[in-house]
Amino acid sequence: MSEFNQYRREYTLGSLEEGDLDPNPMSLFKTWLNVAVESNIPDPNAMTVATVNAKGQPSQRIVLLKDLTDEGFVFYTNLGSRKAKELSENPNVSLHFPWHMLERQVRINGVATPLSRTAVAKYFFSRPKDSQLGAIVSKQSQPISSRQMLLTQFQQLKDKYAQGEIPLPDFWGGFLVKPEQIEFWQGGEHRLHDRFEYTKQADATWHIQRLNP
Repeated sequence: MSEFNQYRREYTLGSLEEGDLDPNPMSLFKTWLNVAVESNIPDPNAMTVATVNAKGQPSQRIVLLKDLTDEGFVFYTNLGSRKAKELSENPNVSLHFPWHMLERQVRINGVATPLSRTAVAKYFFSRPKDSQLGAIVSKQSQPISSRQMLLTQFQQLKDKYAQGEIPLPDFWGGFLVKPEQIEFWQGGEHRLHDRFEYTKQADATWHIQRLNP
């Protein structure tokens, strides 16, 4: 374990300068996301979602970004899950995209708002049928005695809806995270990384500042 203090490498893939920035961070994020997709890195839309419960205890998990709008970042989840319950208590949330192979990362702080049932239904019915069934059978974040029980319940549900349409469960939903702060990080040589932080102003414009690495 002590060998970890020797693990290091130089970051040499690029830089981020003022001239590379866009006045709107969502435009820059879309550019970076497209680069991640085109680079064929695994799960380019994977992001950490960090929430805080009523006691102030933070919790993190990785989910997939499912839509990107001018307003913000969209993901879906079981409304009985830990993340959904914590967001109902405290809608402040932090997202993180770790694009290690590109020596890039993006951090977002914002506020999560529930999506409409229309938006949730549109996404839910676009999923493969087995994924719909998986969303229904899983009482997300709740204890279960064994994987076999989960598989048995899944098969029972699959048999039940073998010939019919699966209904939208009332416990399935999603969130739109409206960003209030976005930081772009590009690795640099000698640990002299490039970091730019966008902070949303009262007039909806963005203040940009470079941060020390």
